[in-house]
Amino acid sequence: MIGDREETDAAVVSEITPGGVTVIRVCGDLDDDSSPALAGALSAAAADSNCSRTVVDLSTVGFADSSALHALLTAQKAHQAASTVLVLAGPVQAAVDRLFEVTSTGPVFRWAESVQQAMAC
Repeated sequence: MIGDREETDAAVVSEITPGGVTVIRVCGDLDDDSSPALAGALSAAAADSNCSRTVVDLSTVGFADSSALHALLTAQKAHQAASTVLVLAGPVQAAVDRLFEVTSTGPVFRWAESVQQAMAC
């Protein structure tokens, strides 16, 4: 059962579970148009003192560009500063995986194969 739910954009939805985990579900492409909504949801999660971890569900993202990567890297720093865990969950599409591979940024993040696994790791 999901607790509070906040829609920040049609493509980005944040949910706070009863266990204090913020799950950010992203649908569609992550580009200049949708990345600001992701950045806002990630910033809010990092600033929430009741949030023990943030899980970003990338399983339905077909494409992500540098603006999405920038939002995720900024969020990683903010989460580290707040002593909150940020986990990216898949499985990710080949185009999304390629972004992390080409930029060598994959190891910067904690990864999980699913949202359920990300909530438990």
